[in-house]
Amino acid sequence: MENGNEYASLMSDIIKKQSDILGGEIAVLKARGVSELTISDDGKVTEIEGEPGRALKKLIDEYIALSGDIVKNVMGPIFDKYPSIKVE
Repeated sequence: MENGNEYASLMSDIIKKQSDILGGEIAVLKARGVSELTISDDGKVTEIEGEPGRALKKLIDEYIALSGDIVKNVMGPIFDKYPSIKVE
């Protein structure tokens, strides 16, 4: 899996940030709505099935559906830490 660990770290950071905003239980529940991801109880991505970029897009869409554009503003600094990963 190309860049799999980097994608997993990025998605774990996104879940952590959403946990700060929404609460851990809700953030993890929404992340588990992405069928390609396996999420630990503490919000870490432990496995990605299939294309990591697609899973990332689905994860972001889950949070946008819940919180709207505020999610995009919050995620900017997180994506800055992962310049090699672009969202489709």
